[in-house]
Amino acid sequence: MSVPTDRQYTAEHEWVIIADGVATVGVTEFAANALGDVVFVELPTAGEAITAGESCGEIESTKSVSDLYAPVSGEVEAINDDVVESPELVNEDPYGRGWLYTVRVEVEGDLLDPEAYSQLTKD
Repeated sequence: MSVPTDRQYTAEHEWVIIADGVATVGVTEFAANALGDVVFVELPTAGEAITAGESCGEIESTKSVSDLYAPVSGEVEAINDDVVESPELVNEDPYGRGWLYTVRVEVEGDLLDPEAYSQLTKD
């Protein structure tokens, strides 16, 4: 399992890249593998305020439905319509085309560096 070093992570298996005050958010390869085939993604809407650590959407697979938790607080700027239309992108490219949404960051939540996330997901 890969853990890219260019981003931060949450204990709930989301990743976040913050650049110029905007966070791009997705789910990790670990989460995508644990979920199995993703068949539906419900994302927050553009303009919606989300709060770090709170549920802001859902991801549904052939195995289960899981909440998405916001890694930061702020206003959602955009969602990835491609993932809504083709949820399998989460499995195919979780760190690239499978990103979920962007947020104008007001407050960062409890974020882990790549090493700490790797430790969290060790077998």
